[in-house]
Amino acid sequence: MAELLTLKNVRMEYNMGKTNLVAIDDVTFSVERDEFVSIIGPSGCGKSTILKMILGLIEPSSGSIMVNGEPISSNRSRLSVVFQNPALFPWLDVLQNVETVIEPIERDKKVRKEIALKFIKMVGIDGFEKAYPRELSGGMKQRVSIARALATSPDIMLLDEPFVGLDVFAAQAIREELLDLWESPDLPPHTVLMVTHNVDEAVQMSDRIIVLSRRPSKVIEAKRIDLPRPRNTRSEEFYKTVDEVLTIMSS
Repeated sequence: MAELLTLKNVRMEYNMGKTNLVAIDDVTFSVERDEFVSIIGPSGCGKSTILKMILGLIEPSSGSIMVNGEPISSNRSRLSVVFQNPALFPWLDVLQNVETVIEPIERDKKVRKEIALKFIKMVGIDGFEKAYPRELSGGMKQRVSIARALATSPDIMLLDEPFVGLDVFAAQAIREELLDLWESPDLPPHTVLMVTHNVDEAVQMSDRIIVLSRRPSKVIEAKRIDLPRPRNTRSEEFYKTVDEVLTIMSS
């Protein structure tokens, strides 16, 4: 499989007056096409900072980040992101919230609406197209965020702890639906990079897990998860794999 995203010797250092704080030190890993990869590590180790660097929101102090073999700054690949908080526009209804991200890539209003409705239905919130964010539950708001992220047919979908604010049942339902979309060859997303602190979640969803150390963070191990899909989260093999990842994290 071809590498789609590559981080090489990435370092992030912050100037704190008379001292410098190294948050991320020499992080190297890659994500292949059609792969689901998770990043886990202790709180404050820079997991979300890595996503911000991939999005081009901040620049690393040193090292390189390449998508499709090109630097982030000059790359035309489509990246989409789903954050912890849905970050919907409160003055727009569900349909408008999804349509707004399609505007830069599709001028035809009719086509934009068709695309938005397709993904609204795909994430299971059809019937709520005219609802405003204040009228939706937390799980429904996150479904809108996912529909919005999918609507641009991204090359890479970035997830920044997207299930952390949801109840157990809503989180599990959306995880399973997102995996169904990822496994479908005709639908986005084809490649996913997720940040999470939840080891069970990472094992359930990922092909590989990038385990980061405490700050200044480095890659301890990139562990491949070979459990068959769909994964039985109550099986002995699943619990054993979770324990293996926890052992790596504590090393």
